[in-house]
Amino acid sequence: MSPKTTRSGKPRQSELPSTLRRSDEKAQVTFAHAYDAAMDQYGDAERAARVAFAALKHTHEKVGDSWRPKVEYGPSDERAEEGYGSHAPTAGGVDANASKAHLLDVARELDVRGRTRMTKDELVQAIQKENDRRSRQALAEE
Repeated sequence: MSPKTTRSGKPRQSELPSTLRRSDEKAQVTFAHAYDAAMDQYGDAERAARVAFAALKHTHEKVGDSWRPKVEYGPSDERAEEGYGSHAPTAGGVDANASKAHLLDVARELDVRGRTRMTKDELVQAIQKENDRRSRQALAEE
């Protein structure tokens, strides 16, 4: 795998996952720098990608088919809190540690049906499912 950043430190658009190409520059830089540092340390592309997404999930949350800055810095789910080697389920970029009110706002934006009757865990799952659907749809349109 080639580096995700250029010599000047800018993210290589062609090397970024599609959801990051549709995200802000900070998300792209966070992912690319974390990926390159992890590749230098571990030499394993799969592990480097996991490290980079873990770093990204501290500053951004996945909404639809892109990553958006979080209001508060911190881990997005139990797996991110526990770190490498955790077997906890991941929320796939949804900020599962956010308030229920925030999750309701995201679900409203994504037009998740039945959101007002959902528990916080159900909202996380419904948002993750809609994010995945929108990412697949955006990929198909590329």
